[in-house]
Amino acid sequence: MNTAYFTTGDELIQIVAPDGARSEPSEFSESVADISTDKLCDLYEDLVVVRRIDAEATALQRQGELGLWAPLLGQEAAQVGSARALRSDDFVFGSYREHGVAYCRGVDPTQMLRFWRGSTQSGWDPYRYNMTTPAIIVGSQALHATGYGLGMKFDGVEGAVITYFGDGATSQGDISEAFGFAASFEAPVVFFCQNNQWAISEPVALQTHTSIAERGRGFGVPALRVDGNDVLAVLAATRTALMRAREGSGPTLIEAVTYRMGPHTTSDDPTRYRPAGLDDEWRAKDPIDRIERLLEREGVMDETLRGRVAERADDTAADLRRGCLGTVEPAPMSLFDNVYADPHPLIDEEREAYAAYRAGFEGVQS
Repeated sequence: MNTAYFTTGDELIQIVAPDGARSEPSEFSESVADISTDKLCDLYEDLVVVRRIDAEATALQRQGELGLWAPLLGQEAAQVGSARALRSDDFVFGSYREHGVAYCRGVDPTQMLRFWRGSTQSGWDPYRYNMTTPAIIVGSQALHATGYGLGMKFDGVEGAVITYFGDGATSQGDISEAFGFAASFEAPVVFFCQNNQWAISEPVALQTHTSIAERGRGFGVPALRVDGNDVLAVLAATRTALMRAREGSGPTLIEAVTYRMGPHTTSDDPTRYRPAGLDDEWRAKDPIDRIERLLEREGVMDETLRGRVAERADDTAADLRRGCLGTVEPAPMSLFDNVYADPHPLIDEEREAYAAYRAGFEGVQS
């Protein structure tokens, strides 16, 4: 593979401009030449449905049905584009915001909410979807992905691993250790950074005085910077990185430059630290508007398509709400289930102690 463009600097890979115009042909546009008009419409549907899932979950949290939610508004293209580049046998190590990736992996949206509702300690079976459940400890998933990828390499398994994290996580030691280890042992890992410009309330310029892509290169990890609001560019960049991993060329870092339009989580108020004018600037680069404009330029965007996609999004949101409100809350003693795959004496001891503790409250009036 020609890897010269991995070290050409920090220019953004872009295939579709904010006004919907396609850029001049390049190595990256060639890698998505198979994306027909029908597939482009499918990507558009993904983006709209993922945004609708996010909006409904945010509403459920505001109504007291979820304890917390980490919105992804504005980051849909980064997640959909990268997820649609994956094969079913690739493994995903996400953070806590990859609801769009989970949707593309086939996870029932209701299962995404159980973690945030407190109805489960996990959410879904990671091996069914080849994707881990949310990781709250910032940056830890990059180490897990590196270890998993190295295990695949030692076992002679063809495939790749991708791990997601935000710009703030690149200041964590776990990310640095993962970069160094993956580079040294050529682990088949794609490090996917969603640079949404804000590590909670601190701008990325405070996190680093160079690009995040350059941080990876400092550890010997080839890096790409991509317009994270351009779903085709993200798809192309991720395909390129995954190909490197599968052919044994080692890790790649992708810095997807995007923007978090909403709060860090629903407990955050971005108006306290972020100027409204910046939101307006990025709203003009909206990933869904961009793909709509492209489809309009190509003569396929019409009310039939809009209506079909809107109906699919509304149906998904309705199912999500129904599933959330219908979730059976877990019994207290289920806390000890699924901790280990096999019986464990320590768990048995803790279960007995907790049962005795709860029994001490029987008959006590509240």
